[in-house]
Amino acid sequence: MPPKSNPAKLNPLQLRTLVLLQAIARLPDAAKETPEGDIAITAFPHAHGDHFHLGDATVAGRDATGLENQNVWNALARKGLVKAEWPHQIALTPDGVAYDTGIADQILQGGGHH
Repeated sequence: MPPKSNPAKLNPLQLRTLVLLQAIARLPDAAKETPEGDIAITAFPHAHGDHFHLGDATVAGRDATGLENQNVWNALARKGLVKAEWPHQIALTPDGVAYDTGIADQILQGGGHH
């Protein structure tokens, strides 16, 4: 039997936010591993126009509203995918890093300007 998609029952905004946090966690200048094994986000991307860049991916600003949403942070923390202290810090747990959202290819567009 294939694994259940979205086992944590994340809503669309929570899924998009988790995709972005996972992408930010892979950027060496935007994240660092904590002694507990989590990945702390140390810098958020800055939008220009209606989009921003994460490494070589371009992300529409409309897909990033959860990055600055306390309710989204709290929901992801309740589900064990992040450790968060709104609005000061957020870190992906190992479960958050490994969670397959199934939508990364829809959110993270190929490099270059759009």
